[in-house]
Amino acid sequence: MKVGLISDATGALAIYGAHILRSFMLGMEYATGAAGSAGEKFDITAVQENTFKIDDCEIIVYVRDDGSNPENTATVARELIDVQKVNVLIGTVSSGATATLQGIALESKIPLIVAPAAANDITGVNFNEYTFRVSRNNYQDAINECAYLTKTYKTFVQIAPDYAFGRGSAAAFRDACTLDGATFVADDIFAPLDTADFTTYMEQIANSGAESYIVSWAGGGFVPLMQSAKDQGVTETMALGATFIDNTLMPVWYGNAVGSTSGILYHYSAPKNPINDFLVENTKPRYGVNPDLFDADGMNAAILLVEAIKATAGDVNGDALKGVMEGMTFEGPKGTIYIRPEDHVAIQDMYILKLVNVTDPDANFYEYVDTTRPEPPCLLPEALKDRCGTLPYGTLSGQ
Repeated sequence: MKVGLISDATGALAIYGAHILRSFMLGMEYATGAAGSAGEKFDITAVQENTFKIDDCEIIVYVRDDGSNPENTATVARELIDVQKVNVLIGTVSSGATATLQGIALESKIPLIVAPAAANDITGVNFNEYTFRVSRNNYQDAINECAYLTKTYKTFVQIAPDYAFGRGSAAAFRDACTLDGATFVADDIFAPLDTADFTTYMEQIANSGAESYIVSWAGGGFVPLMQSAKDQGVTETMALGATFIDNTLMPVWYGNAVGSTSGILYHYSAPKNPINDFLVENTKPRYGVNPDLFDADGMNAAILLVEAIKATAGDVNGDALKGVMEGMTFEGPKGTIYIRPEDHVAIQDMYILKLVNVTDPDANFYEYVDTTRPEPPCLLPEALKDRCGTLPYGTLSGQ
């Protein structure tokens, strides 16, 4: 079997691509029982292939860097399919690039396992039967966060990056928080992902009259965004409403928020199970850091892949693989993952944590509060609404 893993090693979201590159390989090692041909530490600058074995079946993983650029994503995906003849694609970090990947996978009739992109559209308006996700979607983030955020605050404004992830996140927060009784007092604010000066946007937030401002962002823009919030007096007059983020940026973004409680999709200290123990025990010795925000997604992608191969008894035909992945339940570092057959959303545990410090050298920043298991509405387009069956049907309308 041949697998194409596409992630970001050099682009704007490379900080997150690193999580997937290492954790996918650790997941393959866990699921197959041995490290791959690249050794115990995978380094994309040194090697772009890694071979694993299940009994007599070889699984060759070809790794490509797309730099979170959809054009690059398309180029490397077609090379993997046409030249390397891969049977499955895994990826990618950018939700916009993942949308490109979806179309190519559908055209080639091979399964795509999405990790870690979060846009609702992936298993919503862009849904196709060959796309499966192990990452959460924006709506799951919003359900997890809004349940706690709206207990304290009732009026909100929000800012997000102007691409699929940001717009999906804004729509989901507006929907989920409104359902919990909140009011959004201004239109959602969208800024380009590469924004360096947020002054104008923060002036809009400061003048909105909201009690809390919700921020959805991915990448290095966190730092100038929060600096502008401080410069414009937003941090002194309004509460920040946002999910906790990766270990690297937490001290920068949440340095003044110690004592706050918020949602997070994964932190290595939250789940208690043998698979997460394996991930924790093997990441720092090999990569110098503890597992981060998206490491569970990479490991889950590998475990889903291996479980699917086992379920088909080695049949790597696209239709055979998608047939067993739809509705599959498997165990990962976040516990039980259920691939919902109606829309291929991954139902999974998420966490509510209390920030107790931002200085721990092992990024052990939190105190555990609760585990949630958000079940978002079915967001398929109207033409596919019948697939939703008995699931609640969502419109992302704020109603």
